[in-house]
Amino acid sequence: MYKRVRLKDTVEVPPEHLAEVTPELVKRLLQDKLEGRMDEDVGSVVSVVNVNDIGDGAVLPNRPGVYYEADFDAVTYDPQMQEVVDGEIVEVVNFGAFVGIGPVDGLLHVSQISDEYLAYDEEGQMLASRESNRTLGVGDSVRARIVTKSIDERNPRESKIGLTAKQVGLGKHGWLKEEREKRQATTESE
Repeated sequence: MYKRVRLKDTVEVPPEHLAEVTPELVKRLLQDKLEGRMDEDVGSVVSVVNVNDIGDGAVLPNRPGVYYEADFDAVTYDPQMQEVVDGEIVEVVNFGAFVGIGPVDGLLHVSQISDEYLAYDEEGQMLASRESNRTLGVGDSVRARIVTKSIDERNPRESKIGLTAKQVGLGKHGWLKEEREKRQATTESE
């Protein structure tokens, strides 16, 4: 879930910029420091939007810069347990598919895609069912639900988000459209 939040953090202003400590400079330094960083409390910082206040600078012994506490607004992405998300398949592997959901990827394990057996087609970069001839490949849009979440603040790329698409209303968008059309055809013919 995307949120706009108000945060506080300390930023180091290098000596060459001390004559121009402006909200624009502090914003740029905060962007360099925080954007893309994962935090257990707020999620992934997508963008620093606005600097509201810059505190008094503090000098630390044996450090060249001056440290300012800044109060600012940021847009964050914090995946919530049981949240339904739309995303795009960014990679297919033999054990499932990685789905891009916001600034992070979630794993849709092969056991959480369908009740049908899905074979991995390495050459075509897709998972395919022999029963229904359905396929799931890179670039396909899917709707899934977040079922597990393990955030690694030190190494955001190691964070793990588990997804499921084994419920009514979840799965590849094309499959959902087919199911809707089938239901409409059934109700119209009755």
